[in-house]
Order: sequence, then C-alpha cells, then structure tokens
Amino acid sequence: MSNIVAIVGRPNVGKSTLFNRLIKHRQAIVDSVSGVTRDRHYGKSDWNGKNFSVIDTGGYVIGSDDIFEEEIRKQVQLAVDEADIIIFVVDVEEGITPLDAEVAKFLRKIKKPIFIAVNKVDNAMRDANAVEFYNLGLGEYYTISSINGSGTGELLDAVVEKMEDDVVEESELPRFAVVGRPNAGKSSFINALIGEDRNIVTDIAGTTRDTIDTKYNRFGFEFNLVDTAGIRKKSKVKEDLEFYSVMRAVRAIESCDVAILVLDATRGFEGQDENIFWLAEKNKKGVVILVNKWDLVEKETNTMRDFEAQVRREIAPFTDVPIIFTSVLTKQRIFKAIETAVEVFENRKKRIPTSKLNETMLDIVKHNGPPAIKGKFVKIKYCMQLPTPTPQFVFFCNLPQYVKEPYKRYVENKLREIYDFSGVPIVIYFRQK
Repeated sequence: MSNIVAIVGRPNVGKSTLFNRLIKHRQAIVDSVSGVTRDRHYGKSDWNGKNFSVIDTGGYVIGSDDIFEEEIRKQVQLAVDEADIIIFVVDVEEGITPLDAEVAKFLRKIKKPIFIAVNKVDNAMRDANAVEFYNLGLGEYYTISSINGSGTGELLDAVVEKMEDDVVEESELPRFAVVGRPNAGKSSFINALIGEDRNIVTDIAGTTRDTIDTKYNRFGFEFNLVDTAGIRKKSKVKEDLEFYSVMRAVRAIESCDVAILVLDATRGFEGQDENIFWLAEKNKKGVVILVNKWDLVEKETNTMRDFEAQVRREIAPFTDVPIIFTSVLTKQRIFKAIETAVEVFENRKKRIPTSKLNETMLDIVKHNGPPAIKGKFVKIKYCMQLPTPTPQFVFFCNLPQYVKEPYKRYVENKLREIYDFSGVPIVIYFRQK
C-alpha cells in the first residue's frame, strides 16, 4: 500500500499546478498510453526513494459562492478521511481569507500530518509576508512557487519523512477489488457472492485502512475480496461528489491484483467508470468489467453486442478486457464473473520461457517488421519477458528510436493473440542490444 497525499485548499490557489509538478517527472512513464491522462486528479510520484500517490482535490467545486464553501468543506473532509498526509495550499497574494480560516479550523482537529504550502512566493518581499500564515494555528509553513518549483523540494523532504514505509502484504491468495461508481450494485454483487450465510466468511481486520477484506472460499475458489462498497456510506456525500468514489477506488485498486469494475447498464459507461478503469490500467492491475442491472435494459434498443462495442470504444487501445453481463438481482452469471477474475489473475502472473517467446515472436516480426524510416530498417534480434510482477517484454533491436506506437500495439496484439493476456495491461519496450 503506498501512502496517499491529498492537496486541499480553496479554488485558484495553485493546487493543480502543484499537483502537476509533483507528478510530472513520472508523467512520461505513467501516461505513455493515450487516454490515461483522462483522470486529472490522481497521479503517482516519488521523492527520495519513497513512492506515493497524489490526489488533487481541485476542479470539483461547482455552483455559486454559498455552495462553494459547503463543497470545499466536503472535499476537505473526504481528503482527510482517505489520505495519510495533507498539503494545505494557501496564496501569499491574498493572505488568509475567511475560507482558509474555515479549512484550518477543521484541519486543527485532525490527527494526521498536515503541511501548509504558501504558494506564489517568488521574491523576498512575499517571503516576509508569508509569516501571517502562522495565525492559522497549524504550526510551521513552507513557502513555494508551484509555477517555477522553488521550495517544493523542502516541502517534499518534510512530507516523505512523515510517511510510513510501504508494507507489501504477502498473501498467497489473489485479491479482487470490487470498484465502480456509487449505486452500480457493488454491495449487491458482494452479498450475492457471499450469500447471507455468513459462517463461510472470515473477516480479516481492515488491514487496508477501511477497505474490508473478506475471505471467500466456495466452489473450489479461494481469494480475498476487497470490498469498497457500503463502507461509511456518508449521508452527506452527494451523488455528484465523484471525488468520493475516486478516492475509494484508489485505495482498493492499489492493494488488489484484479479490479472488478461494476457498471450500471441503465447508465452506460460514464466518465467516472472510465476514470476508475484507467486507474486500474495505470496501476497495471487485471481488469474485469461487469455490466450489472442488464435485466432492466430495453433489449430492443440496446443489445449486448452494441453495449460491449461502446465500452470497447471508450477503453481503446486496451480493449482486451473481459466484459460480462450480469444481474445481481437474479444472480445471473455471478459465478462466471469470479471464474473470469481468477483467469485474469492467472494471466497477470503468466511467465513465457524466452526460447518459446523467440520462436513465436521473431518469426512474426521478421515477416512484418516496423516500417522503414528515412530508408533505415529496424531489425529485431531477440526478445524476453522481464522478471516483473506484471507482464512486461523487451525487444532488442538496432534502431529502437524508430519503433513507433502503432507497431508496439501490433506486437502487443500478437502477444495477446498467442498467449492470452486477456484483462491484463502489457508493457513493451524496444531497446538497443
């Protein structure tokens, strides 16, 4: 489980700029797949050898000024509930505003590490002005300029010092996380699986801070179910506060092997579903998509084939994902969902012997190599699977810089065709031998 750092504060103080700065040195790696940047509010970062996730609470607030305060308060509350460390961003130009004081009052009751980042400090005069932020009663502050990056190093040094070391929970059992937007049917899916007959369930104390692990052992399957549904259902959390489900999903996805993404068939594949999907892809987790409430859909206007095609369009280019139509109410294909999740788990840890890989793949790339660029031909000599926890392959060739994205996709599709990596993100590198 990596630590989660949440950036809070009122609008326009520079939260998103700071967020982009924290994750930018990782962006090129994390977001190499087109479309992954669709989830603007979540990223991976590292500093001094510590990896952590960053959540930006910006960009969610809607409505007029009076709704403003209410929304910000809710966001800060959620961020505080879900994150391990809080960075509270304020603006030196405007000084302490009533809204800042409100947020600070709330944060003073919290027992988690809180860092004040006084933003837009780019000269000595402003540095002196920052002193007033002591009045927030949250102790030490850090002056930064998130636009040019000054001061962010000192802030991060202090932040990572407060982090707990990553605990890799060793469990032989696969971990399946049930994720999705509110009201898609996550709780019902889990109840249908476990049944009311609770004696077959042993609850493992909430090791992952609030996501509940349930050990499932039936029909010859054994795994841990990471349940993000129904935990601390907040009456105050409005449906539109999508931030809530992103936060929940981050926690669950980071600690699982396979994410079972539950969609509501009556609502289609929405932006929030897409965010959660890319979150799993970005973390290189296995994915199974469950289309729930299929019994409520007008079959004349929408067939399974149409619905599936629409979902695959949205998740391109990573379309090799099992999609299962279920009705939790009638328990239709519930078992199939679990069977598929187990298959995806097996695909994710699949290892292909180097000799076998070269035998199949070298022949393919020889007969259909990358297109020549400026009269130069790429020759691929050798390939192997890397000893990583998830499937990653390296192809050694003379001119790796000439291998473009479409060809990588071609090679990936061939690997999927021959070795069945359904539901699992694959990473392919071209390197000079």
